[in-house]
Amino acid sequence: FAEVCTRVREVWNHGQPADSAPFYTWKEQKDYPWSTMEERAASAEANWYDNLSTGNQPTSNNHYLDGNNYRAVDYSKKSDLNVIDFPMHWNFKNAYDAFNIAKWNDHVYADATWNVTYVDSHDYAPDGAPEGERFNQPQDVWAENLALMFTFRGVPSIYYGTEIEFQKGKRIDVGPNAPLSETGRAYFGDHIAGSVTATDFGKYTNASGAVANTLNHPLAKHIRTLNLIRHAVPALQKGQYSTDNISGGMAYKRRFTDATTDSFALVTVSGGATFNSIPNGTYVDAVTGDTKNVTNGSLSVSLSGKGNVRVYVYNSSLTSAPGKVAEYGNYIR
Repeated sequence: FAEVCTRVREVWNHGQPADSAPFYTWKEQKDYPWSTMEERAASAEANWYDNLSTGNQPTSNNHYLDGNNYRAVDYSKKSDLNVIDFPMHWNFKNAYDAFNIAKWNDHVYADATWNVTYVDSHDYAPDGAPEGERFNQPQDVWAENLALMFTFRGVPSIYYGTEIEFQKGKRIDVGPNAPLSETGRAYFGDHIAGSVTATDFGKYTNASGAVANTLNHPLAKHIRTLNLIRHAVPALQKGQYSTDNISGGMAYKRRFTDATTDSFALVTVSGGATFNSIPNGTYVDAVTGDTKNVTNGSLSVSLSGKGNVRVYVYNSSLTSAPGKVAEYGNYIR
């Protein structure tokens, strides 16, 4: 994975492909002479001019379902260099903006399902959050961002301390003008001091000391439940997605299929949705355990609460729905 830092809200950085994240997910499409220094200089210049326009850049549907079906991926032009999703990050002051920048632009990546998604880092928070401070928006905004990250396409990445809103509102980097303890890069280790016994994925007992308080924070519980859901549903881990035939705000269907797996899930975040033209059969919500038997190709979900989520998993012949796996908290319930 590589970082292509583009501090703009659009995917193409001021219309310059070579200064934008998607550009580096593709192989070179043309051979250039490279034998002499003169040829290399000329080829570097030619490559720049060959890629001045976004209009002639390659596109892909490797991220997108074919109807309800998992699409055979085509990696013949993929560079195998995946990127952190800086455009989503820069739009993550709210989840809807991040969702929309991805939904409308994922086709310009070789395969956006490999993008690393994140909200803040050791350098920046999202644009307007404000960017120079540890994420300084209300806690339910965090919860909604995380709910999207763990159920949408991509590989979620959590910056240390997110689970307790560590150093919220502190300047991230002030150089030599203050001790690190007063910045967003402060030492977090004190908050995980103590003892805890891990019993399974996302499960633990006997927490004591500072780590017990950390694990009991509303966002820590939220992240743990999202991890439990993601871990139980292969479609959320590595599936493609689609928003076709869906009414709702942040709502999408995910599917992953291979020789031994067929995982299909319907997801809605922070609000209700209706999913049309879906396979008939039994769907079980991984959050509540609610079961819906679809006979007319349509499933409707009622949902309220910022950061809340529903994940209705199809009971396929290869992969059974896991049933209720969520543990309720302040946001998922």
